[in-house]
Amino acid sequence: MAKDIVVIVGSLRKESFNRKMAHALKELAPESLSLEIVEIGALQIYNQDMDAQPTAEWTVFRDRVRKADGVLFVTPEYNRSVPAALKNAIDVGSRPYGKSVWDKKPAAIVSVSPSAIGAFGANHHLRQSLVFLNMPTMQQPEAYVGGADKLFDGEGKLTVAATREFMGKFIAAYAQWVERHAG
Repeated sequence: MAKDIVVIVGSLRKESFNRKMAHALKELAPESLSLEIVEIGALQIYNQDMDAQPTAEWTVFRDRVRKADGVLFVTPEYNRSVPAALKNAIDVGSRPYGKSVWDKKPAAIVSVSPSAIGAFGANHHLRQSLVFLNMPTMQQPEAYVGGADKLFDGEGKLTVAATREFMGKFIAAYAQWVERHAG
């Protein structure tokens, strides 16, 4: 049976390069993985006062991530870090203290940007949080995808052969990582 992987896309923009890459990864994933994009845009900003009575959106999100076998993050870089919506999703999932839905979930990060450095800063900033969240995070291959504005056609399909090949190897490596680390 395929491992259940939630995909968290850091960009909320409908036509974001990160969303397009998430769809490309779903297409390239081996049969051993089942990828589903889990939306984060409707999550209210984390406020500890709400832990006693979490919103329906928080509960649905937490329940979905909790049942997953692993998490794939696909993120742009905003000001050398992750977007606020992604950080908020991490905070919502990590609380209340001691009940984190992220604990021990095998993770991988793809950072995507039109810039040449492929959102390197966001990728590494996110890694810092994942260490604290006790998520075994795939170290190699690293995926900093630059030049994203030239990778997709008008329908949002990843068309650059070298990038498709690399992302295919990346998602295959992640499948092995999940096999090794999933609970």
